[in-house]
Amino acid sequence: MAAIAYYIARFMRGSLKLSLPRTVFNPGDTIAGSFHLHTKKVIEGNNLIVRLVGTQHTKTYEDGESETHSREIYRDEVFLEEAKVYAAGSTAQYDFEISTPNVQSPEFLNSTAGQFLTAAVGLLSNKSTHLKWEIEARLDAKGVDLAATKSISINTRQLV
Repeated sequence: MAAIAYYIARFMRGSLKLSLPRTVFNPGDTIAGSFHLHTKKVIEGNNLIVRLVGTQHTKTYEDGESETHSREIYRDEVFLEEAKVYAAGSTAQYDFEISTPNVQSPEFLNSTAGQFLTAAVGLLSNKSTHLKWEIEARLDAKGVDLAATKSISINTRQLV
């Protein structure tokens, strides 16, 4: 019941629609996209942000039961606006660019994120593990946030 109330509250505040011209990328590519923000009520925003998030999902089997574990292994963020009050009925279009991890650079491979990603990709030979990549646009606001996500694919075979 609480989840339904949350989505109704979010709908009553406005919407955020994310658009990506393409959804398949290679390491080091730049993801270019845009999103449309529409507010129905006054919103006190803390910040407007776009994120690239990589999550490792592993399914395990024990005693005939399956269980799925998720772990975030990569996150990059681009801040588009700091704190701002958005008037009721306002609309705006925002363009953004965010880079996929350049898995071939020594700096990335030696970073904590690079080590996690390399280890996660090494597990992909096990069919019960996969990586999920998402772009998220979010208006972090007082009360209920407005957000939209789209799944993308990043070719990480170069790490295996």
